[in-house]
Amino acid sequence: MNTRGTLRFRQLPGLFAVCKLPASAPVPDCGGPFLSVTRTQDEVSLVCAQDFAPEIAEVEKGWICFQLQGPFPFTMTGVLSSLLTPLAEASIPIFALSTYDTDYVLIKQEQREKAVSALIAAGHELLL
Repeated sequence: MNTRGTLRFRQLPGLFAVCKLPASAPVPDCGGPFLSVTRTQDEVSLVCAQDFAPEIAEVEKGWICFQLQGPFPFTMTGVLSSLLTPLAEASIPIFALSTYDTDYVLIKQEQREKAVSALIAAGHELLL
């Protein structure tokens, strides 16, 4: 099964931060309605509400988050590429996350209008 046609996405409220901690660091309690944690042998990466970003981390602030309307079966291909190709063609950098049910794409706040225009032009739908 592959992606064809319209993907629906919505913008989560608020601003987000992408944070980096040493691999040995405990995961801080970041609170907030959204938190993604990835631990590797090299680092701990967090994505959280900007207001909850830990002070001890290397932090990149000013992201907004688009949530794709899922869930998507694991057999479906092309979900992210369908969304990321128009963003790449518009020269918009992204940070992508996936969960069991869906995908999230973060872009810098100042790129929002350009990103939404590119996604709508590609046939995708912004849910309000």
